[in-house]
Amino acid sequence: MSTADRVSRMSCCSCPLSRRHFLAGCAAGAATLATWKAEGAEAPPAAKPRVRLVFTHVPSTGPIWPNIGYDFDRRKKELTERLTQGCPNVEFVTSTAMNAKEAQQLIAGDKDIDGYLVYMVGLWSGAPRAFAATGKPTLYVDDLYAGSGEFLIGYATARRARQKVAAVSSSRLDDVIEAARLFEILKRPNGTADAFVAACDAARKKGTKPMGDMKCPEDPIKAVDVDACLAKLRTSTILAVGGGWGMPGSGKSIEGLFGTKVVPIEFKEVHAAYEAASRDEARKWAETWTQAAERVIEPTPQDIENSGAMYVAMLDVLKRHNAQGIAINCLGGFYSGQIRAFPCLGFCQLNNDGLVGACEGDLTSSITMLAFGGLVGRPGFISDPVMDTSKNQIIYAHCVAPTKVFGPQGPSNPYHIRSHSEDRKGASMRSLMPLGYMTTTLEIHTAQKEVLFHQGKTVENIDEDKACRTKLAAEVKGDIDKLFGEWDRWGWHRVTFYGDLRAPVEALCKAIGMRVIEEA
Repeated sequence: MSTADRVSRMSCCSCPLSRRHFLAGCAAGAATLATWKAEGAEAPPAAKPRVRLVFTHVPSTGPIWPNIGYDFDRRKKELTERLTQGCPNVEFVTSTAMNAKEAQQLIAGDKDIDGYLVYMVGLWSGAPRAFAATGKPTLYVDDLYAGSGEFLIGYATARRARQKVAAVSSSRLDDVIEAARLFEILKRPNGTADAFVAACDAARKKGTKPMGDMKCPEDPIKAVDVDACLAKLRTSTILAVGGGWGMPGSGKSIEGLFGTKVVPIEFKEVHAAYEAASRDEARKWAETWTQAAERVIEPTPQDIENSGAMYVAMLDVLKRHNAQGIAINCLGGFYSGQIRAFPCLGFCQLNNDGLVGACEGDLTSSITMLAFGGLVGRPGFISDPVMDTSKNQIIYAHCVAPTKVFGPQGPSNPYHIRSHSEDRKGASMRSLMPLGYMTTTLEIHTAQKEVLFHQGKTVENIDEDKACRTKLAAEVKGDIDKLFGEWDRWGWHRVTFYGDLRAPVEALCKAIGMRVIEEA
């Protein structure tokens, strides 16, 4: 029997309590009291706060973060045991909400609940916001590489609305336990929701690793003339295949600001090109990618050949429209059967060669890649970022990444060919990108004429089975707490470039009247 099980059984009057269990409980209580005293805090209150520990996720039967078939029950059991053991003075009422309706049903019966610990162990349930809206003290927690997008957008939304919401986004579970223990404040004199949130914020900042040495190798940026870059953008075209996501009205605002044409095309045009693609040419690309890979893990030769055929199809469609970039609603197209292969490997090749291949039909990131990539001659890396305050890191995660981060004429970094993570199908890319270098992460909002900007030093290529295949960790340059701020207004994606792009970014923004927003 685990320690957590023993603690749970001790609180149940119908279960036998052995002398050994009793003594263990006394020891745990004494240790907790000693810790409180050592930290200069008040002793735990006599009454325990009653906290609903609610796990949010959708069923793992489909393509999701962390991945299809993920064992949510096992993870929830593990986290419940750790929290119960680490917070002996908090009474947890454990449940799961897979959508907003289930969240509201729980809330309707929560008259005696003091607060909510919303643990996001998967994505896009839509449930967390309902708990924040109750006005009761709420703690949002991201189970890293599981709930990250919903966490970042939800917490930024709650913070902007001044809701009673605190947050933990850390690979160190002790940070979650420390914040959960602060629910005890609610049973003290003047123990308000505001006091709880303030204490959690202070604990998060205290547990955040200070920024380290930002010194990096020499990596000069050779930017082209800004006027030449803008002239090229005015003659460029981005293809938008099958819809997708980005800021509303992105196509029109891109044309209005840069003069870049955005041409919507249907999946059937790409699929027809795929069907017509030379299989000999597809096999040549498959062999090229396979021979250069450090490892090929899940995909079969046929998977990789199909990716080669998709790349040949994209080249054909780009040539037909005289376009320099293509953004495909890849998930929607693949899951609906309207395209037969993921474009991930082909996107990598396009980006390595100085063109733009963009995931999920994301036009906002596409123009960011086209504009700043054209300015500095380096490819951008679209990602779904994850935050880890315990290491002062932001982790850029996606199943597409370039392998020539210093430009088409630069060196190639190693890579693995993997399956697409969320559904474990097809072929995608784990790029092992260079470490120790400064990166600049950007996103252009053409309608608002604003550019998000933050920087970080690359420190690790994280090997984690959950979520997207490439995970490049960068230590944040600046204030990581500030970096929690803009996800509600800008969405989850960001585009990362190698190098210190501050000067060329500012020059381009000045020339076209865009405002730079410092995220960190």
